[in-house]
Amino acid sequence: MRITYDPAADALQIVFRDDVEWTDSTDLEDGVTADMGADGHIVGLEILDASQRLGADPLAHINIERLGAQAERRAS
Repeated sequence: MRITYDPAADALQIVFRDDVEWTDSTDLEDGVTADMGADGHIVGLEILDASQRLGADPLAHINIERLGAQAERRAS
């Protein structure tokens, strides 16, 4: 997963899968777009006007929590 923020464009991009090219996109709401691969699965998200939607510094507080092995087994 890769998260980038372009302050000049005020755009936040979250790429879930670098190994899959997106072939289509769907606007979830004005300024929020989901990019999909050929299989229809979401491979990334783009958020425009990110500082307005997420706060002055969209990358100031990012927490990544990885579930423990027990929770991962339940999810599969």
